[in-house]
This record gives sequence, C-alpha cells and structure tokens, in this order.
Amino acid sequence: MPHSTQQIRNVALAGHPGAGKTTLFEALLHAGGAIQAAGTVERGNTVSDFDPVERQRGHSIDAAIASLGHAAGPGGPVHLNLVDLPGYPDFRGPALAALAAVDTALVVVDAAGGVEHGTRRLMARAKERGLCRAIAINRIDADGADPGRVLDQLREAFGTCMLPLNLPAAGARVVDCFGQADGDSDLGPVADWHRRILDQVVEINETVMEHYLELGEAGLRGDELHDAFEQCLREGHLVPVCFVSARTGTGVRELLDIAARLFPHPGEANPPPFVKGTGAHAQPFATTPDPDAHVVADVFRILHDPFVGKLGVFRVYQGTVRRDSRLFVDDGRKPFRVAHLFRLQGKEHVEIDEAVPGDIAAVAKVEELHFDAVLHDSHDEDHIHLAPVAFPTPMFGLAVEAGSKGQEQKLATALQRLAEEDPCFHVEHEEETRETVVRGLSDLHLRVQIDRLRDRFGVEVRTRPPRIAYRETISAPAEGHYRHRKQTGGAGQFGEVFLRVEPLPRGAGFEFVDEVKGGVIPSQFLPAVEKGVRQALRSGAIAGFPMQDLRVVVYDGKHHPVDSKEVAFVVAGRKAFLDAVLKGRPQVLEPVVDLEVHAPESCMGDISGGLAAKRARITGTDATGGGEVVVSAQVPLSELEGYAAELKSVTAGRGRYTLDFSHYEPVPPQVQQALAAAWRPRQDDD
Repeated sequence: MPHSTQQIRNVALAGHPGAGKTTLFEALLHAGGAIQAAGTVERGNTVSDFDPVERQRGHSIDAAIASLGHAAGPGGPVHLNLVDLPGYPDFRGPALAALAAVDTALVVVDAAGGVEHGTRRLMARAKERGLCRAIAINRIDADGADPGRVLDQLREAFGTCMLPLNLPAAGARVVDCFGQADGDSDLGPVADWHRRILDQVVEINETVMEHYLELGEAGLRGDELHDAFEQCLREGHLVPVCFVSARTGTGVRELLDIAARLFPHPGEANPPPFVKGTGAHAQPFATTPDPDAHVVADVFRILHDPFVGKLGVFRVYQGTVRRDSRLFVDDGRKPFRVAHLFRLQGKEHVEIDEAVPGDIAAVAKVEELHFDAVLHDSHDEDHIHLAPVAFPTPMFGLAVEAGSKGQEQKLATALQRLAEEDPCFHVEHEEETRETVVRGLSDLHLRVQIDRLRDRFGVEVRTRPPRIAYRETISAPAEGHYRHRKQTGGAGQFGEVFLRVEPLPRGAGFEFVDEVKGGVIPSQFLPAVEKGVRQALRSGAIAGFPMQDLRVVVYDGKHHPVDSKEVAFVVAGRKAFLDAVLKGRPQVLEPVVDLEVHAPESCMGDISGGLAAKRARITGTDATGGGEVVVSAQVPLSELEGYAAELKSVTAGRGRYTLDFSHYEPVPPQVQQALAAAWRPRQDDD
C-alpha cells in the first residue's frame, strides 16, 4: 500500500555487542505483523542475520534492513524502516554507513550490563551526524537487571536530557509516563516522571512554555506539544528512554507506538548535510522532501546478491524514484534506467513501483553504482554529495594470494566486491613488494572477509603478514643536485636539476614548488622533474617506504637545446631529490594507533604490563561497570602483531580490543637501522 513521506520513520538499532539489537529487531517486526514468528540468534533464523558467517558466529556483521506497517501514527498508518546495525566495533564500516541514512538512532542498552564504552561511542557518532537519538533499555526482566541503575548511569553519562517516556512496572509491563500522570512504577510515582519530561519539552519553546505556565498541561494543544517534542529531539534537548524486553515482548508494542507517534518523519528531522561543489568552493545544498521535485538520493550500501547481482541500496531525500525512471550517477552524462525497484526485507527483495522522499530502496545491475554515489534526474543536481562519513582508518593488514593457479582473476574480482560492500575494507597492491594487501579494522574483521572469499566466491587464499605501512620523511632542510648526461650515438640525453627539500608538519603530505627563473629549465620539462621526484617518493630513500610530509622546491638547472628530453629531466629530478633527502637527516616513520582494550578488572595488571613492553603509552583507564575495565593507550602498530592471541590468553577469551589510526612518529634508531639494512633497492635502469 503506498505511503507518504509524513508516514515514514527511519530508525537504526545501534548499541554495544550483546545488548540484544537483533532480538529487538525481530520482536518489532513480529509485533508489527511483518513476520509470523520472531526468530532467534541461537537458532540462526533471524531476518537480519541471514549471512552464513553471521549465523555461524552468532552476531551481526552487516547492516540489515526491513520494514513494517503500524497503525498507531498521529496521521494514520506508519511505514517504519528498521536498520539492524552490527555492534562489534570490528564491523563499524557498514554500521556507520547505514547510520547516516536514517533520521533516528535507537541505541539499545542492556539492563544488566548498563552503559558501556560502545554506548558512548555510538551516542557521540549519532550526535555528530545530527541524528535524533533515543534509548531502549532492553532485558528489563533478565537476571541481574537493574533498570533504575541503568537510567541513572545514562543521566550521569549524557546529562539530564535522558528522560523516560515509559517506566517498568512489576518487571512484567511498562506504563506510559509521557501521555499520562496516573499510576505507579518500579522507579517511583508516574506523576513525578511525567512532570519532569513535560518540563523538559515545554522549555524548548517560549510560546509553549507560556501556555503551560498560564494554563497548566490542559492549556497545551496536541500539535504544539508534538512540535516542541520534535524540536527537542532535533536539538538533543531531550533523549527519550524506553524500557523493553525483546525476548518476552514486554514494552515492544509500546516502543512501536512511540516510534510511530513521536519519532520524526523525514520532513521533521534535521536536514541531511548535502553540499554542492568541492573543496573551498563547496556550499551547503538544501534538499526538500517534496515528491514532485527533482530526484536526489544517496547510495549508502552496495550488496552483491547471487540471484540479482549488484544491488545499490539508497535513501531518497528529494523527488520520487519510479520504475523506468532515468537517473544519473554523480556527474555522469549517461543515465541508467531503473528496470526494477526493490524494498529490502532482510535477504528478500520485494519489488515496488516507486520510492518517495524518506524511502529506503534498492536498484539492481547498475555497475556504475558505488558507495556514497548520488542519484539524480537533472543536471541541476550535478556536483552534489553528502558530507562524508568519518570512517576509521583500517590498519590491520594481510598479504593474500590465490591458493591455486588460475584463480588470480577470480580473487581480484572477489576482493573488489568485498571492498565495495565495506567502506573499511581496503585492497592495496604494493608495487615494491608485488603483494596484494587487504586491510581492515581488526584481525576478526579480516578473518570474516577471508571466510567470505571461501564461502561466497569459492576462492581459497594463502595469507601472510604484510609489511607495516612505514613511511619516510626528512627532519632538516637540504639541497640536492644532479646532472644527467647520456650519449649513445646520435641525439643524447641531458638534464640538470638543482632543488631543495624542506620538512612539513605531520600529515601535511607533499608539495612541489617551481621557483625556476629565466627559463633555465623550460616549462615543458618541469612536469618531468616532478614525475621523477614522485617516483622517488613512492620508492623511498633509505628503507624503501613511501615518503611524506615534505616540500620540494626546484630553483635552478640547465638544459640543452638538442639533447634535453623529458626522460633526462625525470632521471635528474629523481636523483637530485634523493641527493637532497640523504642530506636532510631522513627518518623512518611508523604508524601509531589508539588502542582500547576491554577486559575484566582482574586482568588489569597483566594488560598494563604487556602494553608497557610494546612501547605503549597508556592514556587512561575507565571502569564501565559489570567488572569490566577499558584501557586506552597509544601503541606502535608494529608491536601489535599477535596481540589478539596474547589478549585471549591473558583474559581467558574475555578480552577484546579496537584500534584507530592516530598519527605517524619516528621509529627508534635501532629499528630504523634494521629496516634500512633489510632494504634491497632495485637498480635503476637509466
């Protein structure tokens, strides 16, 4: 049945691993009539965890989408798009990509475990993206559950904006405390909480507050209270809290009612951060949820389905996408035809006729589609894109090669498809070592992808640790010079270059500056000089690693009217650059990562001692409750080889860790000497 934008609710279920997101996802689908019976993670029959690897491991790896209809909305039936996000930080790529496509983030918290580090991380991410946020405290009737304590933790961690819309009562039901003031609950009189949340809502709007102070609650119109509530959600002035038990169904239907009545539709949520143009010329671009306007949609997920092929999953922000619509991809000049339009229901694809603003849909067999592609039907919307999501940098790496001859092309295709599906899974081809290196967020992340290569694509691979992504730079200014002269009979080669190198701040990259005067190096040869410099940048100077964070200034040289050629200045540029670098106190830089270790408190001493032996700088510890501690540290990535097995041994399998790239810094002198001694540069063929 068709629905309007005002009837759509886009909600992502996010949270710490093990909080019960997938179980709640199933319970909501069942309560909304989308499925006949709720599946369980244990039986491996849930709608969202349909991938064989997910069923085998018993937790979500990818974001899954399903929808349901609910009749309790303010303006009639509501169409609710639910997105189940993976909880493990190892699989943040699909989670963060899908999070940017919804209007509300519903963060699920375990009533026994309480507020954990993953909860804080997700709340911060949702706030950065401008999403409306809500909390579902799950498992309120489980052993060890303490909903009141968890609510206090939330208010301590995130402020007094955390207020419940309903309350647990006798552990077996929930009572509304937003729409009514009567009754009692496990957390005290309903009237007390009713007054708190009403005071919080009305203070956002002066007019509403005046009506409330003058006439009391009876003086508030339903529409002005609703509008004030939506404003509170948009501005983060209120983060509503609900209580549920996904396993038994307690509070699930009430949560559906809250989503339908109070969560924002796409026209009420904060506007998406679209911009037009690039770099300094980029300007904010406002989309409007008007079904009759030009189409603007963003692809936030790529899937490769064995039956329908490549699927691009997108959110419509403006206009209406219909079957047989012709759409452009980014700034492309040739449109594609929407032959089939789908709504995703887990692994099922339900064909639909149209997608209105706010809808989440998919289109198949369009090879030009990629993650974050913008679909539109008019060149007026060229050069439009969403503000990029801040994905963590994948730092774990493995060198991979086909397990048998003849599978090299099959392996390359499979790796390309996996990289399209996961923004945090990268494939690199190292020219120097002739290795194919895959990088991910953790050893678990890479193990899952290796399993998929075997199970989905039938490719067996051999793996080995790759080289650490060291870099080289200089620590002092220096000058270099090289004259290239070659006479082989007939026309020769001649080019002479003088240049200087200067260090730049960490992360600044590379700059090439032309200060040549008087045409001593003709302008047509300067690109050749830069080409030679960039060749040396890629291959390194002292240990074979790419160079960064330096400026090259070409200031003098010589040419010959007959013998000067491009190849001569390529060689001269490269050799002059290497000459300068070797005089500029070259350094090898190593990647340093921010490490977070989650482990039992009893293992704190062993973990701290182990990290100290790895040249780590411990930056903090945080007790998260439930006998767990989080240790934060900065560690050279090279020291973390084998750390997964070490942590598993120390914590008896209960420890886990995440890491994010932090910065580069110089390696100790003995390490630099060892790396330089191991380098065998290729001989130049001049």
